[in-house]
This record gives sequence, structure tokens and C-alpha cells, in this order.
Amino acid sequence: MLTHQRKYIHDVLVKFKMLNCNATETPTEVNLKLDRAENEDAVDNTLYRQMVGFLRFVCHTRPEISYSVGLVSRFMNDPRKPHLVAAKRILRYLKGTNRFGVLFTNQTSNCSLQLVAYSDSDWSGDMLERKSTLGYVFMLYGFLISWCSKRQEVHVKHYG
Repeated sequence: MLTHQRKYIHDVLVKFKMLNCNATETPTEVNLKLDRAENEDAVDNTLYRQMVGFLRFVCHTRPEISYSVGLVSRFMNDPRKPHLVAAKRILRYLKGTNRFGVLFTNQTSNCSLQLVAYSDSDWSGDMLERKSTLGYVFMLYGFLISWCSKRQEVHVKHYG
């Protein structure tokens, strides 16, 4: 069974007037580093928050956008034009990949029990707080069972 949100993504594209936009092959630009962009034009807070909220919901069946959505989520208090452009790029990616989803199957009887994990970190990629973003994926029998993308905590040791 393929779990997807094709109709929901279509409705979101309609809501944000992006149904006729050009699709893109990746949810974010390579090596994109967003900062506060205080010198850039501000954008509508409500519109931006709605867009990010919809994107966060889509992450439930589209784990590959988790990093990108987490990145644009950091600027919900004071969104600027570059943040909106990055969020719209995720929508453009979803337009071109609206048939993607998470596959669930009961075809495990012919498969050997195999747990596979992948992880990556961007090593202090956050331009504001110098925190790293960590991501991981766990697969069992070749099927996605867990994923995460989050900024790592910074622990300060005090000697005394």
C-alpha cells in the first residue's frame, strides 16, 4: 500500500496559487544557508506560517522534505523574501513528485530480516546559532519505518 497525499498537495498548490508553477527536482538548493535576512523585504507572516504548516503536515508521508521544511520553519517569527522563496521551492518540488509517498507492504515472508540505517549531519550549517542539523532514516525489510531531521542540542560543560 502506498500512502501519499496527492490530493492534499494539489489543494495546497491551489491555495498558494502555485498549481501552474514549474516543478523542480530537489526540495532545496544545494548548500543553501538561510539567515535572518534582516536587509531583505518582509513577507506576510500569516501566509508564510500557513505554508510552513502545510509543509510540516506533508512530512508525514514525504520524509525527504523534512530537512528543507525544518530549515524554513526556523524563520516563522520574522519571515523574509529568501525564506518564502525557499518554502515555495519545496512546493515546486512537491508538484513534480506528487505521486511519491511511503510504501507499506506485508510481503516480508520472502525477505530476510534486515535493519538498515542512514544518517548525515551538516556540521554547524546553521548560520545563526552554529548548530548542526542531524538527519537519519531507518528501514526494515527495505521499508521506511522511522526518520528524523533536527538541529542538534549544544551542551556546555562548566568546569569548576
